[in-house]
Amino acid sequence: MVAVVAWIVAGTLASIGGLHVYWALSGTAGIVRAGASAVLPEVDGRPAFTPAPALTLTVAALLEIAAALVALQGKLFAIGGLPPALIRVGALGVAVVLAARGVGDFRLVGLFKRVRGTRFARLDTCIYAPLCLALAAGIVIVAAA
Repeated sequence: MVAVVAWIVAGTLASIGGLHVYWALSGTAGIVRAGASAVLPEVDGRPAFTPAPALTLTVAALLEIAAALVALQGKLFAIGGLPPALIRVGALGVAVVLAARGVGDFRLVGLFKRVRGTRFARLDTCIYAPLCLALAAGIVIVAAA
């Protein structure tokens, strides 16, 4: 069961990382094709920020590292020389970050955001924030095994 959870969480994180690579390499055209209002929070009808390709690639790399940590913790593969405690702490750190993203900044993202009338806000409430919380819970399950 833990291996299945690890596969699902690691696969989801890796897929989301790949999506960020696509957006970064496509420039703003990739985000526009995705529908900027679906993937970026808005303030007064405009994106709250415009992510630079380098920042988007950094997020992608962090998501891929997170996927690897979960896969390592779930014993889906091994890398010799890495202490198990370091892998567990890293995986739990990812869980904390995802839980924080799910709860949000109390303004634009997360379950407790104040800005609620935008397309992003609706998707964040229904999909993005719950997904972050579910992934965090999955990581805790994998780390506890």
